[in-house]
Order: sequence, then C-alpha cells, then structure tokens
Amino acid sequence: MGKPTENPQQIEAGRLAEAFRLFNQASEDLAGAYTSLQEQVAGLTAELAVANGRLKREYEEKTALNERLALLLDALPAGVAVLNAMGRVEQANPAAACILGADIEGRVWEEFTEACLTPTATPGEWDMSRAQGRRIAVTETRLASSGGRIVLIHDVTETHRMKTLAARNERLAAMGEMTAGLAHQLRTPLAAALLYAGALENPRLPQAERARCGARVVERLQHLEHLIRDMLTFARGEATGGETVSVSALLAEAAHVFEPLARRRQVGFVVSDDSCGAAINGNRKALCGALVNLMENALDACATGGRIQLDAQRLQELVCIRVRDNGRGMDAVTQARLFEPFYTTRAEGTGLGLAIARGVARAHGGGIEVASEPGAGAVFSLTLPGSINLSEIQQPLERRTPCLTR
Repeated sequence: MGKPTENPQQIEAGRLAEAFRLFNQASEDLAGAYTSLQEQVAGLTAELAVANGRLKREYEEKTALNERLALLLDALPAGVAVLNAMGRVEQANPAAACILGADIEGRVWEEFTEACLTPTATPGEWDMSRAQGRRIAVTETRLASSGGRIVLIHDVTETHRMKTLAARNERLAAMGEMTAGLAHQLRTPLAAALLYAGALENPRLPQAERARCGARVVERLQHLEHLIRDMLTFARGEATGGETVSVSALLAEAAHVFEPLARRRQVGFVVSDDSCGAAINGNRKALCGALVNLMENALDACATGGRIQLDAQRLQELVCIRVRDNGRGMDAVTQARLFEPFYTTRAEGTGLGLAIARGVARAHGGGIEVASEPGAGAVFSLTLPGSINLSEIQQPLERRTPCLTR
C-alpha cells in the first residue's frame, strides 16, 4: 500500500509554523543583540562623560595656568622675549619694551641688537646706544622642541654702578690700610739713596767708589719709581678695554717679556697652549702685566735649575691660565695673606704685584687661585671669561667641532 497523501493545507500550515518559529528566534536574537548594544552604548556614554569631564578640568586648569603665566610675565621686572626658529620676536612682555625703550615684537632680534646694543668687556652685558649710561644683561635659552629661543633681559645699570663703586671703595680702603706700610716702603730706599748721594759729596772719594755709589743711588731711585708706579696702578685699578685678545698671542707676549729673566736666573721655562683658539675681551697690556707678575713671583720661589711652566686651557666658556713652579712653596698662613697689598716675602719686592694681578683678574670678570705646599712648588690659576675666536665664528655651524680640554 502507498503512503497516504498529505493535505496541501497541512503542508502550508507546517511551513507557516516553521516560518513563525524562525521569525521568533530571529526576533529573540535581535532583541538580545539590541540589549547588548544598549549596554555597550551606556558603558561608552559613561566613559565619554568621564573623559569629557577630565578634558574639561584639564582645559580649565590650562586656561587658569595660561592666565597666571600671562599675569606673571607682565608683572616680571625682567624683560622676556620669545623668538621663533628664524630669530624673530613672537612675544615680549612690557618690561622688555620698557628696558629696551622700543617695542621689539615682530623684529629680528639680531638686527635689533646690532643696531641698538654695544657689547661691553663683560660677557653677556651690553650698553644701550640709545640710552647713555644704561647697561643690560642678556641671557638666551634654546627651545629644543621649536628651535626658538627665550631671551631674558635685565637692567643691570644700577648693579654695575654699585659694583664699580664697591671696587673703588675697596681699593680706597686698601689704600688707607697700606698708608703706614707705604711710608716704610718709601723711607727705606729713600734713606739708602740719600746715604749714597751724601757719599758722593766727599771730594776724596775714589772714582771707582764714586761710580758704585752713583749706581746705587740710581738703583734705589728706580726702586722708588717702581713702587710708586705699582701703587698708582693698584689704586687706579685696571680698566678693561673692548679689545679682543687671543690667548695664544697673550701667552706669546708674556713669554717674550719673561723668558730673558728666567734665562738670566738659569731657570727652565716652558709654555703650553691648549686654549683651542679662545680669546679674551679686555685690556691686553693689563693682562700681560698680570701674567708677568705671577711668573716673577714664581721665579723668586725657584732656585737655580728650577722650572716654571705657563699653560692655558679652554674650559667651556672659561679660559684658565696657570703658572706652575717647582720652587720652595708656601704654607697656609702665607697663602692667606698672599694678595694683601704690601705683603711680600721678597727683600726687593713691593708687595703689590700679586694684588695688582688679582685686581686685573677681577676687573675682567675672573679671579686668581693658588695651590701650594711647603717644598712642593705652587700653581697660580688665572681664570677669565672666554669668547669665541673670530676664525671660529666664521666657520659654518655644521663644520664646527668642539674643543676638548686635556
């Protein structure tokens, strides 16, 4: 017997039931997906609200910070200028315009300095050509991110005046302290000169003895002249000039003056130059005289066959010139008084040579230090602000090589 024939209505009803089942399943899946999507949207909305709140707080904090920085910049007594990578002033506070006497925003900084500022002997300080007697200090800091610079401008007119006045008062005070010593220093060679001059009045004095007494008179008078010259140099102070002095040329000049003295005393003399082309802004004659004074002091400490070395090194922005000797050295008490006017351990010394050398170093923005022990010689270190030599300035920036000290 064959299979019973299905009723078409039953077949259609089965298909419809299956379709409803599939539809219900899809509806349930869609409802589940919609619920999950709603949960995700709710989570993202909450995270976005938190992020927006954080960003809003950061924006408010940065706005407040910018406002404070703007107020601080306007209130600063020092001038501040922000330069872009091309050297043009993008922003400047009111103090900068007040100090410089001009609105510099939008101007090229180098062109402004060339037209309105004159360099002084002190590195980083400039005279205002428009304002007679005004002096400013300029400091630049590079911005690594943008390639620009921040320029700080300080009015140091009053500071410079007070420093000059203090140095003058210090010299005058030292002059007052040295009055008693000066009387003794002048009286001793003057008395000797009068003694020998009185002997020349004796008509029976032999010609050889007369010549010897005349030479002694001249020698004592020359000592007096040297003493008075040193005293005036110390009292007046060494004014620094605007000359750029090559360290190598300065060593050569000082060595030319001192070498015959060392040879006469049979003391070895060596010059070593590691200054790498550095130069010093100042008074060439005063600097050379200070070096010679240091070397003469070393010469007096050395016995026959001793050794004196003059060397120079460039230490970043500084130049250090040293005078070394292997002489008798000195104790701590002598070192403490070494730079006092009229203090000397030499029978023929005036006691002003080292005081003058220290005055020259200070006038050039530097100083002198000494290191010594009894029997171990001494090292005098003259440290001065250096400047880039002209030949180094003319080199392209990418071809410059740093000078390494040894």
